[in-house]
Amino acid sequence: MPSQFPKGFMWGASTAAHQVEGNNVHSDFWLMENLEGSAFRERSGDAVDHFRRYREDIALMAQLGLNSYRFSIEWARLEPEEGVYDDAAIEHYRNVLKACHENKITPIVTLHHFTSPVWLIRLGGWESAGTPARFARYCAKVMSELGELIPYACTINEANISIGIAKIIKQHQSQGAAQVGINTDMLARMETYNRELSTAFGVPPQEVHSFLGPRSEKGLEIIFRAHVEARTAIRNAAPNTKIGITMSLYDIQSLPGGEENAAEALNEEFLQFKSYMEDDDFFGLQNYTRTVYGPDGFVPIPEEAEKTQMGNEFYPQGLEAVIRCVSKHLDKPIFITENGVATDDDERRVAYIDCALRGIHACITDGIPVKGYMHWSLLDNFEWQLGFSKRFGLIAVDRTTQERLPKPSASHYGKIAATNALAE
Repeated sequence: MPSQFPKGFMWGASTAAHQVEGNNVHSDFWLMENLEGSAFRERSGDAVDHFRRYREDIALMAQLGLNSYRFSIEWARLEPEEGVYDDAAIEHYRNVLKACHENKITPIVTLHHFTSPVWLIRLGGWESAGTPARFARYCAKVMSELGELIPYACTINEANISIGIAKIIKQHQSQGAAQVGINTDMLARMETYNRELSTAFGVPPQEVHSFLGPRSEKGLEIIFRAHVEARTAIRNAAPNTKIGITMSLYDIQSLPGGEENAAEALNEEFLQFKSYMEDDDFFGLQNYTRTVYGPDGFVPIPEEAEKTQMGNEFYPQGLEAVIRCVSKHLDKPIFITENGVATDDDERRVAYIDCALRGIHACITDGIPVKGYMHWSLLDNFEWQLGFSKRFGLIAVDRTTQERLPKPSASHYGKIAATNALAE
């Protein structure tokens, strides 16, 4: 494990508001979790109570040796009704930011991490031409109130994620078509859920356009236009804040004959969006594994390969390859805003971290401007439709008591960060 990183390197971890705070009652995801026949395995509820325990969690990060924290501000809390802002919510996030600064933790704030206000979905959500202006208005409000405390802002988390979701669905359908049986009971549950969905949002179910839902080409353009308009709004309100966007990128590889398919995937998932990022201050890179393409397209993960709880191939060396790929096409400082592994074997998490950091160090040695590493995640949390069953955290949480239980990986990672800080 290389011991020396550049002075000022940012060592941190990431969370997302809905996954850790709890009781995000004005969001689209909260509504969908609580419908009859919901596609969610369980409800987020109190999550891991980070909304009340943020001071404890931030202080624990500092004790471990970390110096940065990427977290999200929840749009649905700040603007529960269109044009109506909650002063108590704004004050809450002001206190979170102050707690970071008091503990010498640099905040990296994400302004949209998957969840949206219910009212936005009722107005067409992420397929509506009005969404970029509404998002920019919210960003302007946040930054006018809190911008002096926010040195780095990510507008949108994983702006390209709908592309990957569509591919995963297609892969599962093609691989499991012969094994998947749709019975009468399942069809009835789906019909019930769709009726509930339509009633709850007040629109036909096919017009419920949440951020993680199916996306048209128009919808993809709307997401990136929202980034551009938000960037302008943030600069006007808080000119000293550095601005970027985050994208989920696989290490795209090819077997002989698969080069064209791999090139098409890279263009679809990353290169086609370069123009939207030209005026950004940095790029937020998120990587968890690789994808391999052959002459016939996507190559399934080999049966013998080590897999994570998410069903991904355990492949931490992919991070270095993606950093090098991005640096060839985008002349920006790079922050690793997410990278991690879902596992109950914490020794494998330690191995994942070490391999990822070796790759980052090699890139920095070669002159690539990687500025920080935000491990996903700080806490075991609510993993969307999969509930609390997938564990990415450096810190476990006893959800009966909400007690924080740092894992050996937290100490290991923190020691690396602290050792580098002492060497500066």
